[in-house]
Amino acid sequence: MSSPRPSRTALESLSPPIRRTLSSAVLRPSWLALGAAVLLVPVLGVLPPAVRYLPFVVSVLVFGLPHGAVDHLAPARTAGGDAVRSMVVVGLLYLVAGGAYLAWWFVAPVSAAVFFVLLTWFHWGQGDVYALLALLDAEHLPTRVERALSLLVRGGLPMLAPLAFHPTAYRRVVAAFVALFDGPTGSLSPFFTPTARLVAGGGLLACSLLVVALGAWRVRRGAATRPWLADGGELVLLWVFFALLPPVLAVGLYFTLWHALRHIARLLVVDPGAQRALASGDAGSAFWRFARDAAPLTAVSLLLFVGLALAVPSSPTGLAEADALLALYLVGIAALTLPHVVVVTWMDRVQGVW
Repeated sequence: MSSPRPSRTALESLSPPIRRTLSSAVLRPSWLALGAAVLLVPVLGVLPPAVRYLPFVVSVLVFGLPHGAVDHLAPARTAGGDAVRSMVVVGLLYLVAGGAYLAWWFVAPVSAAVFFVLLTWFHWGQGDVYALLALLDAEHLPTRVERALSLLVRGGLPMLAPLAFHPTAYRRVVAAFVALFDGPTGSLSPFFTPTARLVAGGGLLACSLLVVALGAWRVRRGAATRPWLADGGELVLLWVFFALLPPVLAVGLYFTLWHALRHIARLLVVDPGAQRALASGDAGSAFWRFARDAAPLTAVSLLLFVGLALAVPSSPTGLAEADALLALYLVGIAALTLPHVVVVTWMDRVQGVW
């Protein structure tokens, strides 16, 4: 049982019809969703606070949690080879890496929480770098250094911009991680000082401007203009989005409708059946194939959250609070993210991202 070996990397093999379909089904909807959220900021104050948690609730079944539930098929589909071997290797990876990271939370929750922020920073950045190269055909990022700088900025926006603009809300969420395990929440204080916020926000802004400037220099030397404009436009949108929206709502929307959706597009491209559907303009059939493949392990993942709820030292009463439930969900996501990042990093190497 094996998948056909691709003759070219995914970065090279996206035909114009596939790019057009993914632009209509993935890129434009994410732009519209985040743009609409920005326009609705004035009415957020009159909505119930619980609305801010809705994107994370939806993400359990739509895009968010499922986007990593096809990792067991990704190696065989990306590089060819035996599908059963792919499933076994990825399964062991999740068991060992995910299990070790979950144990880390119980032993040292503060450092585990900091690592989760750094891991997410890297992973969300690498996801956007792939999308820029494969979906937008960004010629203005030809070197590893320029791609690494783009990764730094793209992953840093959802992690650092909320810290700079909404420190109180940001700290409440991170403290909820630590409180689940009865950890010392006071240890987080150095990350939320005015100096730390200034360094985080100012450094991110400087790097963002550098990315745009280097891209402009590449365009002057012959790189395509439209992908650079799209890259710059996305940066502006993301800055405004994370500056104005409450962090829980902003990160929930971004996770579900930006990061997860783009990674699903990446998985569709390496699935021969989905690729044929995309080439014919049938995004619905392609997404249905993904949903079918992701359903079994999405359901299995839900058991992780049940087990985690029973295992954390926090009392059942404490878990009844919205922040505690969100923290529980995100700690479970963290345990799944580490092995997921290993798979995606391997895909980056095979597909020529680096």
